[in-house]
Amino acid sequence: MGIISESVQAINGYKLHIVNTDKYKTNTIVWKMKAPLTKEDVTLRALLPYVLQSNSEKYPTTGKLRSYLDELYGASFFVDLAKKGEFHIISFSLEMANEKFLTDPTPLLKKGFEFLTEILLKPNLNNHAFNKVTVENEKRTLKQRIQSVYDDKMRYSNYRLVQEMCKDESYSLHVHGEMEAVEPITAEQLYEYYLQALKTDELDLYVIGDVKEDEVKAIAEQLLPFDDRKPQVIEASVNHEKRNVHEVKEQQDVKQGKLNIGYRTNILYGDDDYYALQIFNGIFGGFSHSKLFLNVREKASLAYYVTSRLESHKGLMMVMSGIDNKNYEEAVRIIHEQMEAMIKGDFTEEEMNQTKAVIKNQLLETVDTSRGMVEVLYHNVVSRKDISLQEWMDKMDQVKKEDVMAVAKKVNLDTIYFLTGKEEL
Repeated sequence: MGIISESVQAINGYKLHIVNTDKYKTNTIVWKMKAPLTKEDVTLRALLPYVLQSNSEKYPTTGKLRSYLDELYGASFFVDLAKKGEFHIISFSLEMANEKFLTDPTPLLKKGFEFLTEILLKPNLNNHAFNKVTVENEKRTLKQRIQSVYDDKMRYSNYRLVQEMCKDESYSLHVHGEMEAVEPITAEQLYEYYLQALKTDELDLYVIGDVKEDEVKAIAEQLLPFDDRKPQVIEASVNHEKRNVHEVKEQQDVKQGKLNIGYRTNILYGDDDYYALQIFNGIFGGFSHSKLFLNVREKASLAYYVTSRLESHKGLMMVMSGIDNKNYEEAVRIIHEQMEAMIKGDFTEEEMNQTKAVIKNQLLETVDTSRGMVEVLYHNVVSRKDISLQEWMDKMDQVKKEDVMAVAKKVNLDTIYFLTGKEEL
């Protein structure tokens, strides 16, 4: 018996994933829709879940919709957008009390399913179009969401690094779409896109809680019928030719410079050396005991923050740091030195063991929440692999020092992006 026991079955044009666990006093339903990232659709797709979440045929105002959720013992409902590799993923999440713990015999799970069905399949329409007022309101909010990336220089610099690094790749598109594409969207056009997405997206339904599998399957089959479809597959590719390092300096009125560095790891989620890559990233820059943190921030006092993170479905590693504008050259030099140290094996067994322990704790903390559990399990859908959490941890335990050094040799520096103050260049 592993850490998570997931049952997966194909029904009604989607996959139903059930994790039957008595770990929580709530039941969680998560509906995921996955499609390739494209410039034509990314902004429509970023707007769609928020319009659907806002109201529906039965609950034509946000107030009525939220008031009904209160009736379901304060159920929480929200939508989310994510980018994993070259896919754009929409999530609808509903968390509600498990009726087993209530004196009221109301079948809450079924009511939760009925609510989700209402949101997904019975939107608030006028003449084959979404409600125009709702669409205009959500367009305004989407513009604010996109603008907030430009206002937050930490997020902006990471976005710009990805733009520069993946210039001719779908991955360069922002998860919330493009500002100039928001205004032209009409209620009719968005409704057409909604119908297309329901026909062609890869669909996955997760139900997590102390539930009966047969009952969940029966409710899902009755309430959420979809046509079979052949999911659009994008073959993840990491075969990028090593190119000269692309260096970009951008001036804005900022007091603290943002130095972001992008590497191609040439390794994807589930590859044989993926587990060694996780250890590599942890020792290099992922945690507070990492080389970047200790050498760039603590010893040299060059950075206000410095960290590295992986994009496992795209084969990227990003270093993010905040530095004084004048410290650019020295910070880049010390970061390069830490990469060389990793290649040479200048790290201890103790650092490896500490990193393994921290990653394990992180994973176990993530699956402590039902939504975190869904995110961990969904890696398998995106990668078309079948890796259990137990297998992930076991394979990480087997990683040796030479495995980490071999991974370090595969990692190629690609792009250096520096956002600096106007007086500095």
